[in-house]
Amino acid sequence: MQRLLKIALLLFVSASLLTSCEEKAQVLTPALSDYMPLEVGKYIRYRCDSTVFVNFGTKDTVKSYQVKDVVDALITDNSNRPTYRIIRYLNDTAASGTWTPISTYTVTPTNATIELVENNLRFVKLKLPIADGVTWGGNNYIQTTSESSTVQYLKGWDYVYDKFEQAFTVWNNLNIPNTVTVNQRDETLGTPTDANFYSERNFSKEVFGKGIGLIYKEFLHWEYQPPSSSNHGYTGYGIKLTMIDHN
Repeated sequence: MQRLLKIALLLFVSASLLTSCEEKAQVLTPALSDYMPLEVGKYIRYRCDSTVFVNFGTKDTVKSYQVKDVVDALITDNSNRPTYRIIRYLNDTAASGTWTPISTYTVTPTNATIELVENNLRFVKLKLPIADGVTWGGNNYIQTTSESSTVQYLKGWDYVYDKFEQAFTVWNNLNIPNTVTVNQRDETLGTPTDANFYSERNFSKEVFGKGIGLIYKEFLHWEYQPPSSSNHGYTGYGIKLTMIDHN
C-alpha cells in the first residue's frame, strides 16, 4: 500500500512540474506586439532598392528611393476585426522632395497571428509562439492554385523563425540589439546557368526589431524563358527595405 502511495505521489509531482514548466514557457513567450507594435502615428522610414527588368527583359537594374510607412488609422476589416491602415510614402534617396503616398496596406493583429493584406493578398507575417524553428504557412490564404493566378510562385511557402533575440545591423550601421528573422523562401528552379532552359528564383525574408516592427525586408522573384519561348527573357521584380529610422 505504501509503495502505491509513493508511486501516486511521484506521478502527482511529475504532473505538477510539467504543468509548471508549460506555464513558465507560456509566460516567457514574447507577445506579437513586441515585434510589430501598432499605434496610429507610428512610422518607419526605409532605404528602398527596387529591382526591375528592362530592355524587354534582357537585363536587370536597381532603382533606389526612400519610403516611409505610416500607421494612418485604426479601422475594421471585412470580418469586423480591429485593423490598422498603413500608408506608404515615396521620396528620393535624400528625402529632399515631397513625400508622395503610393500605396496602402492593412495589418490585423489577432490572438495568435499578425495578418497583412497588400494588393488583395493576405499574408500571416508573425505567429505565436515566437521561437527559433517555429514554422507556419504564411501564404495559405492566397489563391495560388488556379491557372490564371499570377502568384502561383507563392504556393507552399513555409515561414520559419530564426536568430531570435539576436542583433541585426540596418542602414548606416545602426545596430538593433533584439530581433527575429522570418525566413520565407529560398528556392531556385530550372537551370539558371544555361540560357537555353527555363529557370526561376524565389527568395524572401523579413527581420523584425523588438519595439520597432519590420526593420529589413528582402524579396526577389524572377522567371526566365529561353529563346525557344515566345516570351523570351526575364520577368519579375525585387525589393530590399532597410530601416533608416523610426519614431
